[in-house]
Amino acid sequence: MSKIDKSILEKAFSTMATAKAMTNLYEDNFKIVSKYVHATSRGHEAVQIAMAMHLLPQDYVFPYYRDDSMLLGIGMQPYDLMLQLMAKKDDPFSGGRTYYCHPSLKDVDKPKIPHQSSATGMQAIPATGAAMGFWYKENIGIQDATQELPIVVCSLGDASVTEGEIAEAFQMAALKQLPILYLVQDNGWDISANAAETRAQNAYEYIKGFHGIEAISIDGANFTESYLAIQKVVKTIREERRPFLVHAKVPLLNHHTSGVRMEWYRDDLEEAQSRDPFPVLQKQLMEAGFTNEEIHIIENLAVTKVKSDFEKAQKAEDPKPEDLFTHDFAPTPITEEVGERNPQREEKVVMVDCALLAVEELMKSHKECLLYGQDVGGRLGGVFREAATLAQKFGDERVFNTPIQEAFIVGSTVGMSAVGLKPIVEVQFADYIWPGLNQLFTEVSRSSYLTNGKWPVSMILRVPIGAYGSGGPYHSSSVESVLTNIRGIKIAYPSNGADLKGLLKAAYYDPNPVVILEHKGLYWSKVKGTDAARVNEPSEDYILPFGKANIVQEIWEQQSQETISVITYGMGVHWALNASEKIKSQVEIIDLRTLYPLDEEAIFKSVKKSKKCLVVTEESTNNSFARSLAGIIHEKCFKYLDAPVMVIGSENMPAIPLNSTLEFTMIPNADKVKAKMDELMNY
Repeated sequence: MSKIDKSILEKAFSTMATAKAMTNLYEDNFKIVSKYVHATSRGHEAVQIAMAMHLLPQDYVFPYYRDDSMLLGIGMQPYDLMLQLMAKKDDPFSGGRTYYCHPSLKDVDKPKIPHQSSATGMQAIPATGAAMGFWYKENIGIQDATQELPIVVCSLGDASVTEGEIAEAFQMAALKQLPILYLVQDNGWDISANAAETRAQNAYEYIKGFHGIEAISIDGANFTESYLAIQKVVKTIREERRPFLVHAKVPLLNHHTSGVRMEWYRDDLEEAQSRDPFPVLQKQLMEAGFTNEEIHIIENLAVTKVKSDFEKAQKAEDPKPEDLFTHDFAPTPITEEVGERNPQREEKVVMVDCALLAVEELMKSHKECLLYGQDVGGRLGGVFREAATLAQKFGDERVFNTPIQEAFIVGSTVGMSAVGLKPIVEVQFADYIWPGLNQLFTEVSRSSYLTNGKWPVSMILRVPIGAYGSGGPYHSSSVESVLTNIRGIKIAYPSNGADLKGLLKAAYYDPNPVVILEHKGLYWSKVKGTDAARVNEPSEDYILPFGKANIVQEIWEQQSQETISVITYGMGVHWALNASEKIKSQVEIIDLRTLYPLDEEAIFKSVKKSKKCLVVTEESTNNSFARSLAGIIHEKCFKYLDAPVMVIGSENMPAIPLNSTLEFTMIPNADKVKAKMDELMNY
């Protein structure tokens, strides 16, 4: 085996001794440190340190929850990690919000680490998204000012490779030839289930099915072997810009986590101990000329440092109650409506074209803006023609098709955003958003909050939604109640082209994740009674801030006749306008425009004036966003109300049937809304 420099061996051993000392100290002080769950790298140290020593500040690394040696290897101090171990206020990763070894880092002198969650394998898609971001920047000429090109490292446990989302990540890395290294640490265990029970093959064998990803398998408990192998792989990725997988066989010498003790279920502890990387590296130091005394000095210094940092960390300040309420969102610069909403035009524009023109204007002005999803590329331009001509105008690198991978489409935006891009992505129908919710909930929505504001995810997710033209049970669903239960995302649901264009522009300049729900039945105003969705296209500089409802039909407070407020959004606006055509002076209509943030001030002001309220939605009403909205109106406006707040929506059936008669029976329409208005008026 080739030799490596003595200074590298010394640095590696110092780091490994530190990691071992931390594990031992945690065990010796179990009653103190077990308040919050943790896992350590004991047994995995050699390959983690070898990996860390090849990372540069321009690189992006996505560790997993057993990678504390890797964190030490990139320059984090035991004290830093211990602040997270004990959930202290000055925890540099999350301010005490998340578990030990769940890092996020944006230091100038270290590799960048976006948000890391606990869910196994979840980091593979965001990591691959970051690599796709580098691929994109290099293809269109956005160059980072670094001498050596950056790479992405995604660290995984072998058990996580069985996750379906891992396959989506591998598929895209192979397809696009992305500059990413998947480091798979294989200790033969899940928690209590071992590899023989749960895996048909290891990661090295599995990756052979993904043509274009080169793989090697190494002894990850041998530092020298790991260092030299990773050195060669990293050099290749930096120069040739293609993906690799390194499968590292390692022993697990500590508990799965502090809460799941190894002695409860394992019968291979002696065998695992025989593969301890620590004495292997000690032997390699001696072969390189270090004396026993020099090795002991390094080890003792590490133990002393760890003990000192632990004592210091215990005394560190805990978060205060008010610290709970920061960094759920990054501040947005968009707070006021600007530009011309209704300029004189020869013809009015349909809603889908307003969106198309907005994206085109953004792409002309910002090279960081790109669009991808299913069938949005040049051949079709989207199944609703919402991306028509964009690929021809901006190229296949900026507007491209993805496989049928909703999880990848959504989760890749985490990495794309992290490397400085603004992805606009599409899920083809709301009915198919479900595979993407894992990434939207776990990675996208929590990134800003759990990184203490370091890594908000700046992305736009466009979702065609709603029933239109007998779409049937898998092309007609409404899903806003699910989305509004995900904290950390903003949600728009426009009812017309002007709002859609203005909100798209606002979403682009907002540093937070935004979901825009676009009703398919409003796209071309082909549904009877939806002409109001057509508009004079707003000016290029038109921007509409989130959280500002629109009074689309205003009334004066009256004493002589009954009045009601209709609170609605999307298609509901048009049902309400048509239903109230003959009683306009009695019906105020509030178009929410955004479901989060919600313009509570406009809602309550209207209801207090009219004294009666009807919430109109297309969703089935049981356990819905609309019912929740009705509840808060009851709570805040109760003493002003002359009737209970009523809600009308679709029937509470499992799906929207294909047959047009059944669909008509299922969902609201103007006549049904008018009947509900009459009921409320006469209450």
